[in-house]
Amino acid sequence: MDDLNYQIDLLNAMNRRLMDERKMLQLIIDTSSSAYIYVDFRDNSVRTLGSWSQFWDFELKSLSDFEKIFDTIEDDYIIPLRDTIYLEKKGLELSGVQAKRRTGAMWVECEANVIYGTDHKPETKVIRFRDVTKYNIQNEELTYLVFYDETSGLYNRNYFIRLLGNMLERADGQGETVAVMFINIDNFRNINDSLGIVAGDELVQQFGKYLKDFMSDNLLVSRFSGDLFCIAVYAPSGETSADHIYAKICEQMKKPISLSSGQEILLTISVGVAEYPEAATGALELVNCAEIVMFKNRVRGRNSMSYFTRGVLNEFLSNVEMENKLKDAIFSNNFMMYFQPQFRTDDGTLRGTEALIRWRDETGKFISPADFIPIAEQSGTIVPLGTWIIAESIRTYMSWKDIMREPIILSLNISAIQYRQPDFVENLLKVINEYNMPPESLELEITESVLIGDYQEIIKKLTLLRGYGIKISLDDFGTGYSSLSYLKNLPIDTLKIDKSFVDTILTDENTQVIMETVMYMAHKLMLETIAEGVETREQFAFMEAMDCTDIQGYYMAKPMPADEMAQVIKAGKSMIGVDEL
Repeated sequence: MDDLNYQIDLLNAMNRRLMDERKMLQLIIDTSSSAYIYVDFRDNSVRTLGSWSQFWDFELKSLSDFEKIFDTIEDDYIIPLRDTIYLEKKGLELSGVQAKRRTGAMWVECEANVIYGTDHKPETKVIRFRDVTKYNIQNEELTYLVFYDETSGLYNRNYFIRLLGNMLERADGQGETVAVMFINIDNFRNINDSLGIVAGDELVQQFGKYLKDFMSDNLLVSRFSGDLFCIAVYAPSGETSADHIYAKICEQMKKPISLSSGQEILLTISVGVAEYPEAATGALELVNCAEIVMFKNRVRGRNSMSYFTRGVLNEFLSNVEMENKLKDAIFSNNFMMYFQPQFRTDDGTLRGTEALIRWRDETGKFISPADFIPIAEQSGTIVPLGTWIIAESIRTYMSWKDIMREPIILSLNISAIQYRQPDFVENLLKVINEYNMPPESLELEITESVLIGDYQEIIKKLTLLRGYGIKISLDDFGTGYSSLSYLKNLPIDTLKIDKSFVDTILTDENTQVIMETVMYMAHKLMLETIAEGVETREQFAFMEAMDCTDIQGYYMAKPMPADEMAQVIKAGKSMIGVDEL
């Protein structure tokens, strides 16, 4: 009897334990967001558990009802899902796959597990469905960010370089060429500054959308950054040649891009093209070669396309070397100022001197300003260099004050980039005050390039400087497109006749007529005139006959160091007797 009671108690305990485990499992299933199918192969019964109704609006009562599941799945995912659900047909114990629903853009993850008997026949199976839509969307977004540019929808730089590398490998195997076009939207910074970043992004989006239409298996399009884009073309020819693509883009750019604000923007582009394997041996090198040509086009005047050549590369490398040497020279203050006197034509007395920077490199060789000044302007080093030129020239000028017979004029060339600095006027006046220089003894030379851009702002600065007594000279007159209008609108005191006119003044009748007209206008406008580049006695005589008030050039005196200039100042006049002319 005791043994029977023990057995009964043991069975009751086991039942309670089984009931507790069943309750626990049911609780887990009920609180789960997954849906389950339990299949018992021994009686071919099917039971659904968990959040089944959140996935499907039908019930499963038999194994044949599984087809209802496949009817809800997109075609591309049916076979992998079928293999997972019927994994026992392949003798598998575990299997998993993801599938996309036809409606609702829902992604489900399906996992199945089979338990086999001792005879290796399936006894029971559990299938679980889980909603992974959120994770897949996040994964898609991360994948998009890895491979695509968020603003334009084009390939991003890293993925483009990877695809380009694959394209080059294919070209090697098939003996083909690959062309890379590096594209820059001209004046994009001005658009951003004037219209704002939002408008700039919209412009990039619309331009990128147009470029996207070119994409194909053999043509890649990428946005590198800002306003820089890159196109790679496999086996370029005919309609896929760089020339044809450029022509189509330019044709499209004839129509203004309309922004959501209602503004319309006309664009131009600068393009550099490099071809593999002629220009480079790898993807990055090929892109860099195309970029070099593009930047050369920007400097040369924009709105054009050029092809890479070895000459372009050599020039680029030379400029890079020059830029690095220039930075070192600025850091070590490795420059000096030379001065070229200016004389009055009527009596040969000293009118003033133009300050000219000179640079002697570590080998002792002089480097021409025509070579390093454009590079300084491109790299931005012209700002600190220009600041030094102003201070050193004024300091030197004031060191001559005790030997001057009468006040002379110091002429300084100022870069357009310097004029555009917000604190240019303030800093210039600070240097003038520091060395106690009379403002009326200073003359600033400007060229037409200074006036390109914010014309009105430059006029304001020049008018302000002139109000302090500083003279303004228009340099290189006659080489620009709008010089005559400048005579009327600019606050200038002096007109400098460009050397190119002086060179042909004796042999070209048209030059003579132009010179007579310019001199007549200058005298009527009460402007002082200086002829640059006068190198012969005959040129001097002609300009004197034209009533040009002042002469500057090798005939009178070459540029010279400060100590030699001091001797000219002491003399107070040209070493050439004007009366002899």
